[in-house]
Amino acid sequence: MSHEMSYMGARAFNHEQDSTTEQEYDRLRGLARQEADKRNSAFQRSREAYENGDGALAKKLSEEGKEHGRKMDAYNKQASEFIFRENNANGRVEADTIDLHGQFVEEAEEILEERIKYAKAHGQTHLHVIVGKGNHSVNHVQKIKPRVEQVCQELGLQYSTEENAGRMYINLTGGAATIPPSSAHHYPTGVPAAIAAVSGPDTGAAPAPTGEQPAGRTRAGGQCGTAQDYEQAGEGVLCGYVDCLIVSIDLYTF
Repeated sequence: MSHEMSYMGARAFNHEQDSTTEQEYDRLRGLARQEADKRNSAFQRSREAYENGDGALAKKLSEEGKEHGRKMDAYNKQASEFIFRENNANGRVEADTIDLHGQFVEEAEEILEERIKYAKAHGQTHLHVIVGKGNHSVNHVQKIKPRVEQVCQELGLQYSTEENAGRMYINLTGGAATIPPSSAHHYPTGVPAAIAAVSGPDTGAAPAPTGEQPAGRTRAGGQCGTAQDYEQAGEGVLCGYVDCLIVSIDLYTF
């Protein structure tokens, strides 16, 4: 399964960032795209070698492609964890809110599932999820929201779209998703450390991967790459970034 790896830049953040932070996120996603290109090239040459009867070369190139795929996954995982920590740090979101800016669709799904488990285990009754309005997506189509809805349906949870169309409200008790008036707008009070820990400790600029499959989260569907790969795999829908526009100026900085 593939992710559409399009450029995000500053839109990946829900708050004002210095250039160093933005550059680190873009660097990691860029390295992942480079590894995806190398992987695709290796697989293409492997197919050509096989068709020409050179099985040994085909196998060698196939293994090279797999190695580039592992590095691609490692860089994407680092980028996902980096942006999650930045957007969900103390003081940037409320304790009952999770921000999925800058995530690929499957990354967002995995993070959300872990967050729901944590919230329910700690007696939380609801969750606000920033999913994005799709303003920066191709054809302005929301990418994250449909997957969040799918997760809720699979878990038997009721959900609704908030007044800000880039936010969703999920009732974790199984009841109707009626948004309490008191939940409309609050100033951020910070997210618990245990929630931010879903993405691991902040170690600063991440080192280059060693080629081993990273420990921890593994995306459903395996490796991710380009739109072309996704189409070749016969999948019906392309994955991509969540593009958000938060209009509550009392909560967020543009």
